Amino acid sequence: MGMFLPADISQRITMFIEGKIEFPFIKKEELMGAFFIFGKSNGINDEDEILAANDLSNRTVMHLISTVRKFHNSPFKMDSNFTKENYTKRVLEISIDLQDNTENSYSIEKMKRRIAGDPRILMDCFAQHIAWHKHDQFFEIFGPLKENQLPITLRRKLVGRMVLLGYSVKDSYSLPHKSSIFPFLEWLENLE
Repeated sequence: MGMFLPADISQRITMFIEGKIEFPFIKKEELMGAFFIFGKSNGINDEDEILAANDLSNRTVMHLISTVRKFHNSPFKMDSNFTKENYTKRVLEISIDLQDNTENSYSIEKMKRRIAGDPRILMDCFAQHIAWHKHDQFFEIFGPLKENQLPITLRRKLVGRMVLLGYSVKDSYSLPHKSSIFPFLEWLENLE
């Protein structure tokens, strides 16, 4: 799981954890985008794997909707201090994990990148801001992706994989592009 919109979400999460900004750190008018990639190591190769990926994506969407509902029904869970405390607990787990699993020393920057890209933190961030701003949610799954559907620079990463995208809008017509996959591909290309 990751978030690709707003494009600077990693920096915002880091600044929030450091106490430099408060929750909510995504504005109501900003588009949020989340992604889940299925078939990461070998792609999706047959009907059974497609069905499994579709089932997992449906369960992922239901979990996110449920999480949004929990945050919406418990406003104290969106309090800046409560949120920071939960993120800090996860930061401690990550730092212990890095210490236990790293033979060489790790840099503070590497740790910050790992924390800001942590799926649990990102999922909570996405769900909390959806609940806070009372946004709708829209999800769409793509794939298995074929070469002719992807820019050349992304083929190695995405051919044969399925991608679930989630946005903080009602439907695909509310997005600034004709297809909901375009903002994700554009973001991914800019990472290259």
